[in-house]
Amino acid sequence: MSGAKQEILKRVRQAIGQAEPPVLPSRTYRQSGPPDIEGFIEKLHDYNAGVYRCATHEIEATITHAMDTRGKQHLLIPSGLPEGDRFIRDNNLTYAELDAAEGVLTCCTVAIAMTGTIVLTHSETEGRRALTLIPDYHLCIVRADQVVGTVPEGIRRLRDLRTRPITTISGPSATADIEMTRIKGVHGPRTLDVILVG
Repeated sequence: MSGAKQEILKRVRQAIGQAEPPVLPSRTYRQSGPPDIEGFIEKLHDYNAGVYRCATHEIEATITHAMDTRGKQHLLIPSGLPEGDRFIRDNNLTYAELDAAEGVLTCCTVAIAMTGTIVLTHSETEGRRALTLIPDYHLCIVRADQVVGTVPEGIRRLRDLRTRPITTISGPSATADIEMTRIKGVHGPRTLDVILVG
């Protein structure tokens, strides 16, 4: 350690003396809550995400409806989703190919009602990170039984998956870092739609 740094630390120690650090009040966080589906949908709407609700037997028709509404002819899919005429399997497509795609269809691991957050752990039905971050449109299937009330509950659901990469999505990607102007699509898809099943 340099002499100057030692001198600075010595002065700091002298200034604060031997006083004990202040005891801060403990924070109590809500650890659980009802899986508020309506609240989850409201948060998604607040984030300007599209939401479609359907029963399990209506998933295919709802995907088609969502794609048609957005004017999408083909979507990329990860290896764990069934093939179809309008889907292109991601067989290690290049970043340029991902960028040129109309969008991506995936599932998720868990969704958090309190924050409107969708969590991906990049399983076979969720795809690799690049697949969910590069295309400009993301259509995500969320089952009602995957929705939990609070962030701690969501984290507990991920306990056994801690070696996997995690991506959290709270609405379409946007930032206001550049001259305080809101820009969409900087860190991920510009448009997010969610199909809530059940």
